[in-house]
Amino acid sequence: MKHHNIVILIFISLLTCTHVASAQTSSNRVGTTAANFLELGFDPQGTAMGDACVSTVNNLSSIYWNPAGLGFMEHNEVYFSYQSWLVDTHTYLVAAGFVAPSLGTFAISVMGMNYGEMEVTTLELQEGTGEKFTPADMAINLSYARNLTSWFGFGATVKYIHSSIFHSTASATAVDMGAIIKTGFFSSSNDKEGLRIGMSLSNYGTRMRYGGLDLLRSIDISPDETGNYKDVEVEFKTDSWELPLLFRVGISLDPIVLTKHRLTLAADALHANNNNESVNLGAIYTLSMPGLGKVFLRGGYRGMFMENSEFGPTYGFGFLLQTMPKRAIQLNYAFRDIGLLGTTHVMGFSFLF
Repeated sequence: MKHHNIVILIFISLLTCTHVASAQTSSNRVGTTAANFLELGFDPQGTAMGDACVSTVNNLSSIYWNPAGLGFMEHNEVYFSYQSWLVDTHTYLVAAGFVAPSLGTFAISVMGMNYGEMEVTTLELQEGTGEKFTPADMAINLSYARNLTSWFGFGATVKYIHSSIFHSTASATAVDMGAIIKTGFFSSSNDKEGLRIGMSLSNYGTRMRYGGLDLLRSIDISPDETGNYKDVEVEFKTDSWELPLLFRVGISLDPIVLTKHRLTLAADALHANNNNESVNLGAIYTLSMPGLGKVFLRGGYRGMFMENSEFGPTYGFGFLLQTMPKRAIQLNYAFRDIGLLGTTHVMGFSFLF
């Protein structure tokens, strides 16, 4: 009975935060948040499924999609992913997770985006000053998750977000929260093969405002008066911006479960504070090879019902190779078509022990 009360409290908390997100949303808020690299999807497994994985994650990729998935990890894991984004930019995620059976799962990770080297230009020197800089965004995350029962898990992540553009910087703090429920609905044999329900709230935190040396100027605040007002140093104050608040809720089901074959179907609904609602669909086929590992084929569609969306079909595959008892390596790849903006490729590598 105690566990059921905790489940209810966690879901009430998530729904309360969702109400806050809904209150902040309007149909014309595209481009009104900072640190939008937090929306890009750093994991090839979820990306290949059209980002429809809030109820299926059970490894270190859960850090991004739904921290509750960490509670279903069976092995310690070290993880790295790389994504070639648009116009010579790229994202990365480095993470490590440790399973303590009596306490839960603990994870630490760093995710970020590098925008490449750029030339410094001014109004006077529009061809460049000869200086160069590399803008970058980064988030440092500490995560914890635990299964209260065999059918319910919850998790949370605390993150520090930092952005730099030449000599100007901005920072914020935020939390992610999530929960996963495994039900017996539509199950042919046991609750692990029944309907799964997942929910997560990402980037609920403070606002970001840029400041630094690039915003300092020397001016004469009273040019018509004599005195020592000349060359007074002032700082331009920029606006503060919200983080991209994302609420995901999804379901997944295994319609085919055989000794060596499994098919998983998933659907997620996404509510964001900087765009309209959308739906993502995904599927994954798993072929198990006892003693060798597993092969994964994934596909999906991202951004259904999103206005003016360039997203669409996604594809990917992966291999889990059993190197030693209780040790394995996993390789994953995803391809994503973004219409007029081009295509992106996401690669991931995991070591399980």
